[in-house]
Amino acid sequence: MFVPPGTYSTAGSGTGDDYCIVAPAIPHDPASGIPPLAPKPVPRDARCPVCGMYPARFERWAAQIIYTDGASHFFDSPVNLHVFLADMSRYTTAYTEADIRASYVTDLSSGSWLQASAAWYVLGSNALGPMRDGNLPAFATRESALAFAQEQGGKVIVADDVTLDSLRTPIPSARHHQHPR
Repeated sequence: MFVPPGTYSTAGSGTGDDYCIVAPAIPHDPASGIPPLAPKPVPRDARCPVCGMYPARFERWAAQIIYTDGASHFFDSPVNLHVFLADMSRYTTAYTEADIRASYVTDLSSGSWLQASAAWYVLGSNALGPMRDGNLPAFATRESALAFAQEQGGKVIVADDVTLDSLRTPIPSARHHQHPR
């Protein structure tokens, strides 16, 4: 179902839970025993605020932001985390950049959370991310990122090098919507 910008879906449209207008932040659950600013497991029903996908389906690619109140936004990939950070007001009115207390990405090698600012990323590899196109895999060490880049192609960069312009550059694996005739 296509809903043009500036219009809203009507109740009972039959879209079920596959349609997401705004993905809200998930409140911190004090009963979880997890400290408010620590990385949290991705809830099964969490939606990426950028693309609407379910990050729990792609845990090796997942990312998250944690706000002052302990609430979290979850992302299906480091790309969408960085897209969100570049234009937060487009995706949330509840929080601003000043409200962010932590951001994490998943180390593609181990599946462990690491601070997004400390990660090594591989830009332009042949690895297909959750949306089945080029992505930005994250790694805990430079050595892991270099080994991945040697196998899958791409350039190893740090978080400060990730910009919207760098994410717009052609990625070899981005074959989205190219169907044979």
